[in-house]
Amino acid sequence: MIRLSDTALQALPPGVAAPAGRPSAVSIVHLGLGAFHRAHQVEYTEDALRLAGTPRGRWGICGVSLKTPGARDRLAAQDGLYTLVRKSPRGSERRVLGALREVRFLGDERHDVHERLAAPDTAIVSLTITEKGYGHDPATGALDAAHPEIAPDLADPGHPRSAVGLVVGSLDARRLSHGRPYTVLCCDNLPHNGALLRGLVLDFARRRDAALAGWIDHNVTFPSTMVDRIVPATTPADGEENDRALGMHDAAPVVCEPFRQWVIEDAFVAGRPPWELAGAELVADVAPFETMKLRLLNGSHSALAYLGFLAGHEFVYQVAAQPAFVAYMRALMAEAAPTLRVPSSVDLAGYRDALVERFANPALPHRTWQIAMDGSQKLPQRLLGTVRENLAAGRPIVRLTLAVAAWMRYATGVDERGAAIDVRDPLGEQFRAIAQRLRGDPDALCDAFLGLRAVFGDDLPAQPRFAGGVREWLAALYREGAARTVATCNQRA
Repeated sequence: MIRLSDTALQALPPGVAAPAGRPSAVSIVHLGLGAFHRAHQVEYTEDALRLAGTPRGRWGICGVSLKTPGARDRLAAQDGLYTLVRKSPRGSERRVLGALREVRFLGDERHDVHERLAAPDTAIVSLTITEKGYGHDPATGALDAAHPEIAPDLADPGHPRSAVGLVVGSLDARRLSHGRPYTVLCCDNLPHNGALLRGLVLDFARRRDAALAGWIDHNVTFPSTMVDRIVPATTPADGEENDRALGMHDAAPVVCEPFRQWVIEDAFVAGRPPWELAGAELVADVAPFETMKLRLLNGSHSALAYLGFLAGHEFVYQVAAQPAFVAYMRALMAEAAPTLRVPSSVDLAGYRDALVERFANPALPHRTWQIAMDGSQKLPQRLLGTVRENLAAGRPIVRLTLAVAAWMRYATGVDERGAAIDVRDPLGEQFRAIAQRLRGDPDALCDAFLGLRAVFGDDLPAQPRFAGGVREWLAALYREGAARTVATCNQRA
């Protein structure tokens, strides 16, 4: 079987769209060559250039893998091309995307990555490195100077391995050579992600050189964004099905839902593609969109992942097929709704209904285990911000505290049947130590997890309504299991 490549594009079957053209020059460097970027920003960029009539223009993307060479190796062998597969109950739609013009791996292409970041033509450096990739304290948003990637970069700034270190190092090189800044575009699920990343970069830069920090402060822009598309991990079965549909081998297909959304603060110091032509919303203030998505979609996704996994459901669509879990999800969103400033363009009731429908898409099997990863990094923005606002206003937090308790129950590393859970989290070692020391004592476990300052800060553990609610639900999860506890929660006012 031939492999997908530039020369093989003419052999694509009629039902699979080929790129209208491939950008002739790279102006975007993207850190984090994962599935989400390739299902979201790459498609938006390709569509924008096609609709602008410049598919061979300057906005090609260089994708940089920071951790492992696998994505680079698979994509480099097929000229950066790959299939985007949009799945819904109505079937699958496939297209080959070509806006990704270069692929690099930091581990063995450090010089090339640095040269591309420092190049005068690079106008945007974007990132999707997950919440845990920024080397910050999730509870405060501040740079963690002792972080295992940040500390070595501060000690040896010439060989950065963190995203923040790479950005600061390349901006310093640009300052000292041609003097042209670029825009830093965070595309991860972090509150006020542009402002947060700006703070991290400036803190890191100040620790190196006050003049560098001043130059970044005055010249570099950090727009906030809100990104939305459900992109589960591609399975071997997905790859085999895609190869049959293409009649050729694609080692790097990406599977996603049809829905996509991108809201971007329009603050670009060196230009940008016309993403609005592809449906992106360019706005002055991203915050209302971002908060709505984090607290309704991401908060519900995490809650259903923990509770659903504990109840024995492998995929989120299976959880969303259970009426009790759907009722809980709707009640959780109702608790979050008073904290939102809903944009005038958004029908909130319709948005919530659409989330239930999207989660229930059986054509897109998204593992609860995958969604459950890195909970210590996700809870502060997905659930705990809502908790704080509701506590301050005297509003209910019943469903929110159950979601937090479900995370604690999951993080102990043993499910309801006594089987081990492969808990993936930066604080995983601390979780294991807590679980081994306290061995299934819900009250003691609750106190120990609430003592994780990086997650809960100093304020929430001291709030009796929050700590008491979490303690009650954690005991119920141990006593009754997730399914019965959700049913009990639904009966609460």
